[in-house]
Amino acid sequence: MVDDEAKIRELVGAYLEREGYHVLLAENGLDALRLAERLRPDLLVLDLGLPDIPGEELLRLLRRSSDVPVVMLTARASEGDRVAGLRLGADDYVTKPFSPRELVARVGAVLRRAGGGRPGRVPTFASGRLAIDQESREVSLDGESIELTRTEFDLLVILSSRPGRAWTRAELISRLQGHGFDGYDRTVDVHVKNLRRKLGDHSRRPSFVLTVAGIGYKFGAIADE
Repeated sequence: MVDDEAKIRELVGAYLEREGYHVLLAENGLDALRLAERLRPDLLVLDLGLPDIPGEELLRLLRRSSDVPVVMLTARASEGDRVAGLRLGADDYVTKPFSPRELVARVGAVLRRAGGGRPGRVPTFASGRLAIDQESREVSLDGESIELTRTEFDLLVILSSRPGRAWTRAELISRLQGHGFDGYDRTVDVHVKNLRRKLGDHSRRPSFVLTVAGIGYKFGAIADE
């Protein structure tokens, strides 16, 4: 999901995650390109009015090496704009203001046409020393497999889905509750401690799961490459 407006990113991301999709968010074109090259998403929801690279140019760059389905999301509502977007290689075109439910339905329809089904194939995360395969629920560090509990794995997936994003303990609990998580704020600390130990993270200077004072935790593997 690529949009420079934080409220729209968070809203669309929440609706898509509610439908079972794994969502990566980017606020500009350069971040989107890096994520697309690294994680090979099944679909992009792309705003045209980005602050650094026009959405049309971003789509042209993507099309040089990828046929990933793209749903354009933009305030440009004229017939000419829609036709131009589709000719550039967009698979669908949604204008603002929009219905999040309709957008999710369009994402599902585009994925079905592309053979991706619903929800989309969960991408594999790979950054430096750490690799996370969500389909097989396997984690490796420096090529060596790591055994994680279900909650530890889900916690790692949530944190790594938004590198650098600070998560409160309450947010993490809310995301984990769908996996039968039973706990309160400080229970997260216990799972983080165990996760760090298995990742070889030093408690005072961790590389992967970082403490955000007064808030909670964030994932820092990409920044530390």
